[in-house]
Amino acid sequence: MRNVYLNHDGSVDDLVSLLLLLQMKDVRLTGVGVMGADSYLEPAVSASRKVIDRFGHGAVLNVAASDSRGVHPFPKEWRMEAFSLDAFPILNESGTVKTPIASKPAHLDMIDKIQAADGPTTLVMTGPLTDLARALDVDPSITDKIERLYWMGGTFDGRGNVAEPEQDGTVEWNAYWDPQAVKTVWDSPIAIQMVGLESTRQVPLTPAVRQHWATLRQHPALDFLGQGYALVPPLEHFETNSTYFLWDVLNIVASQSPEIVTTKEVTSAVLTTGPGQGRTYEIADGRPLTLVTKVDHDAFFQRIDDLAMLAD
Repeated sequence: MRNVYLNHDGSVDDLVSLLLLLQMKDVRLTGVGVMGADSYLEPAVSASRKVIDRFGHGAVLNVAASDSRGVHPFPKEWRMEAFSLDAFPILNESGTVKTPIASKPAHLDMIDKIQAADGPTTLVMTGPLTDLARALDVDPSITDKIERLYWMGGTFDGRGNVAEPEQDGTVEWNAYWDPQAVKTVWDSPIAIQMVGLESTRQVPLTPAVRQHWATLRQHPALDFLGQGYALVPPLEHFETNSTYFLWDVLNIVASQSPEIVTTKEVTSAVLTTGPGQGRTYEIADGRPLTLVTKVDHDAFFQRIDDLAMLAD
C-alpha cells in the first residue's frame, strides 16, 4: 500500500484523476490539495469534495484549498469548466457534502500529511508546482519523506501549448503558470517522473473514445467521465487552444501502472525569464529525471475502464 498525496488544479482531467486514484486498491490517498489554476478555486474544491463523497468508498479525507497565485493565469474560458463540473447531478444527488475542507492552505496541508504519514509519500501533481515549491520553502525536510514526484507538466520537444503574448510557443501551461516554482522543485533532491506534452499526444480525446464511454454509461464513474469530457472541445479544433489530450489521467495511471509506459532518463533545466520562461529543456549537466516517452494506448484506455468500473 502506497501513501499518495494528490495536488490538482480542478479541471475535467484533474477530477477524473481523483476519481481513478480513489479506485486503486494499492493506494492510500492521504490528502488532496486543489489549486485555482486551470479552474476557479471554489467550484474546484467543492467538486473534489463531492467526487470523494460519491466515488470514494467511504474514504475519510479532507480537501485543502490552495491560496497560491500564478504568474501567468490560465484563460478564463478554460477555468469556467469547474462550475459545470460542480453542478453535475451525479455529484449532487445526495444533497449534502460530507468531505470537509482542510483547516490549512494546500501547501501547508501537504507538509502536514507528508510528515504525518507512516512511511514515504508518493506525490502526484497534475497542475502547477507552486504548492510544492512553497512547501519546500517552509519545510525543506519533507524531501526526506517524498518517495517520488509524478508531475504532468513541461515538454522537451519544443512544442508548447501556450498561445499567449510575449512567449515563444515552447512552453507547457502548468510550467508557464509559475516558472520559478518549477525551478525551485528542480533544485530540490526529489526524484521526479515527468509526463510532458510529447507523451500525452499519444492519448488524444477522440470521437471514438467519447463513443466508447457513451456505451458504458451504465457504470456511474464512466458516465461521469463521459459527461465531464463532453465539456471540452472535439479534436477537429486547432490544437493549441482546443485539442484535448488525457494529460493528467496519463500521469495518474503511469504513476501506479508503470508497465503501460516507456521512460528514459534525461538531464534538464528550467528557463525562468524571457519569452521562453517555463520551458524545460535537456542539458548535459542538468538535473536528472525520468521522462515518459511512449504509451501503450490500448492498455492505458483499458486501465481507465477497469478502474472506473470499480466505482460501481
